[in-house]
Amino acid sequence: MYTKVKTAHEIESMRRAGKQLATVLQYLKSEIQPGMTTKDLAILARNKLKTLGGKPSFLGYYGFPDVICISVNQEIVHGIPGDRVINNGDIVSLDFGVTIDDMVTDSAISVVAGTTEDQSINRLVSVTEEALMAGIKKAKDGVRVGEISSAIEAVLNKQHYGVVRELVGHGVGHQLHEEPNIPNYGKSSDGPVLRSGMTIAIEPMATLGSHQVTTKNDGWTVESKDSSMSPHFEHTILITDNGSEILTKI
Repeated sequence: MYTKVKTAHEIESMRRAGKQLATVLQYLKSEIQPGMTTKDLAILARNKLKTLGGKPSFLGYYGFPDVICISVNQEIVHGIPGDRVINNGDIVSLDFGVTIDDMVTDSAISVVAGTTEDQSINRLVSVTEEALMAGIKKAKDGVRVGEISSAIEAVLNKQHYGVVRELVGHGVGHQLHEEPNIPNYGKSSDGPVLRSGMTIAIEPMATLGSHQVTTKNDGWTVESKDSSMSPHFEHTILITDNGSEILTKI
């Protein structure tokens, strides 16, 4: 379905869901330590959300087996939590969804576990988050999707990163994935027009190498084809008359 203009009640439900989502992600960020497994983090996410009262949006979605996607290093998105041990300096991407009153929010952050002396890794993570915020700044009533996309691409291209093309942002709200797609590249004059009251998820993904991706044998985990490192950042936002409101923040 194409993302709809939301009612005041639906927006308020998404605000509540988004705040819970942000609370869980910030909690996980504070808890990540080398030596943990990705399943350890998933259990923390499940238990934290249970105390907050929201519903995990990803669990069972097209058969996804856990409450959160956790992707490490060259894994870009949709990693299934398991017995993989997180090592010092790993990029850990946490992609989570929360539903309240049947309204869905979606957000992701990437964290470097422990510390790393590799400044190219720290820069990749920080610039990808910067690209997210550049895209959000373009969002407002009447904007074309291409304006958001081109703003994201411009930030990533400055560092000569691989801009992932096969995975995109999307409308969100009544369903986890709605039209329109929100690519992380493109011309500012392209794409459909967004209207005040619509809700979308913007989610840049970049790599230190090629933009090409491949899917692992588990049928879910998407990773960079050349095994280059990749972070992922995402916010659900509400389009407003003069800008946007980030729904997935505390």
